[in-house]
Amino acid sequence: MFRWLIAVFLALLLINSLTPWLQRLGFGRLPGDFRFRLFGREWFIPLTTTLLLSALASLIARWI
Repeated sequence: MFRWLIAVFLALLLINSLTPWLQRLGFGRLPGDFRFRLFGREWFIPLTTTLLLSALASLIARWI
């Protein structure tokens, strides 16, 4: 379980560092990615981007 925790942490760090680059490619503005303001704060829920990146990671993992 500790290995999974480390893997998830490293994946989140990687995605966080790649966010500006991915936004220039259009990720985060796809249909199904929700951005709204609530309680004076902007919230972002990237459902479509998450599904697309998950499918891409799955294909890469199967190929390797």
